[in-house]
Amino acid sequence: MKKLIFITGIIAALVLMLSTGCDKNFVAINTDPEHLTAANMSYPTLFTSAELITSGNSDGNGYEDWRGNLIYCSTMIQHLSSTYGYWCGDKYSYNSGYASAYWDQNYPGPVKNITEVISHMAKVPGQSNFYNIARIFSVFMFQRITDLYGDCPYSQAGLGYIGGITYPKYDKQDSIYFDMLNTLQDAASKLDPNAPNTVGSADLIYQGNVAQWKKFAYSEMVRLAMRLTKVDPADAQKWVNVAVQGGVMQSNADNAIVQHQIGNASNTISNGTGWILDGQDPDAAHISLAFMDTLQFNNDPRLPWLATVCADPTVLNDFGDTAAAVQLGQPNGYDNGGAQFDISLAPNWPGTKGQDVLTVQNKYSVVNRYTFSRIDAPTFFLTYSETELLLAEAAQRGWVTNQSATQYYNDGVIAAITQIDQALSPDYSGGPTAAQATAYLAAHPYNAVNGYNMINTQYWIAAFMDEYESFANWRRSGYPVLNPVNEDYPGNVTNGAIPRRLTYPVTEAATNAANYNAAVADLSGGDKLTSRVWWDTK
Repeated sequence: MKKLIFITGIIAALVLMLSTGCDKNFVAINTDPEHLTAANMSYPTLFTSAELITSGNSDGNGYEDWRGNLIYCSTMIQHLSSTYGYWCGDKYSYNSGYASAYWDQNYPGPVKNITEVISHMAKVPGQSNFYNIARIFSVFMFQRITDLYGDCPYSQAGLGYIGGITYPKYDKQDSIYFDMLNTLQDAASKLDPNAPNTVGSADLIYQGNVAQWKKFAYSEMVRLAMRLTKVDPADAQKWVNVAVQGGVMQSNADNAIVQHQIGNASNTISNGTGWILDGQDPDAAHISLAFMDTLQFNNDPRLPWLATVCADPTVLNDFGDTAAAVQLGQPNGYDNGGAQFDISLAPNWPGTKGQDVLTVQNKYSVVNRYTFSRIDAPTFFLTYSETELLLAEAAQRGWVTNQSATQYYNDGVIAAITQIDQALSPDYSGGPTAAQATAYLAAHPYNAVNGYNMINTQYWIAAFMDEYESFANWRRSGYPVLNPVNEDYPGNVTNGAIPRRLTYPVTEAATNAANYNAAVADLSGGDKLTSRVWWDTK
């Protein structure tokens, strides 16, 4: 299977280069004169490419993972901390190209590819399962885009060549959400386990298994439904129940994971986040003090698999000391400038006067190199643990009654702890055990009075390294409570408030001006980091 994934990954990378080239905006994307025709197009390979590039490594150098997942989201959500100036999310500074990186890389490639797959497979007899699997995955793709930016091209996205639409409108986020929910319900109901599997190895997640895709669809429905808790609780309750009745994930075996391979700078087969943490930028980010405090205060059994202390993180074969007792979190909001905000002035600074600051800084933990900080680390798109935790909140709200909030919570926490096994390097075995997870729950039993905090703090831990999802759920739930960095930090553009979204590409104002301006007009405060998307009401 790994060999097969390796081969299809390379094919996807080649097709991606051929089909996207140097596309930088919608006009160029939608008027490609060298576009391949249906007669010679490999639609399974387009689907592979859509899955692979959605995992975050469009150019083989972790472009969007570096800028979107790590530099912005991971530090804003305080999983990571950086004293490097270009890690903008740590101190809420603004880099337009970094903020738009996910949009820039996903509309030209994955969105265009999945749109073509759906359009083609809808017309081909015997391809109903392929068609509906592609529809389900497209919902995941657009969910992430709209959660990051708000209103965005949706109904007209990717239709330049096949539909002649060169200036796609931005659909309003509420209409996008309800269409995605309806799409999931329709597509899941039409998956046929008795039909031939025409997707097979082109599907890097489930190899075309329709039973798995059905559970993915209804678990994704839970995620979407719970996004509505602040803006439309009635519909949130309705769709959560549709999902539960339809059948959500039942164990970690159902987790939606893309496996990666070790590549090089010209390969898209590697994990983009792992490539940055264990290659391109290995000493730029440390585990945030906020995240570390949560893990250490609760004696979390995951800590030795999430963090490590390296004598020198730039030595990539230094796996460091993973013992829980030596881990140390680095506070957000500091730099290496030697002035007011120098890291050596931080409250938990582990050095003494006169020591080299950069050397002492290595005492702060980095991301564990046996799990997530490695080039062949898997990408988790959607998990059983996340689904159970969201259902725990739904039960806490009284929206579902088939199981108690306590049971959902317990199942979610145990799954989140034991799923570390799925992230481990093949050269390293023995993640946290079910017994450790059970003991952790016994020491920290669910308390309904503090339920929302407990549930969403566990979600924050479970979604570690899926920083897009961590950022979205924090905005929705308000938990865990995070302390913003000092508003007086030079270059802070939010007055000290943690950002609420990422901003549109500046090129959109020139190339798709009318639609861009209409979308910006819908944002309170305009196209800024502090504006809120539709479901993120105050």
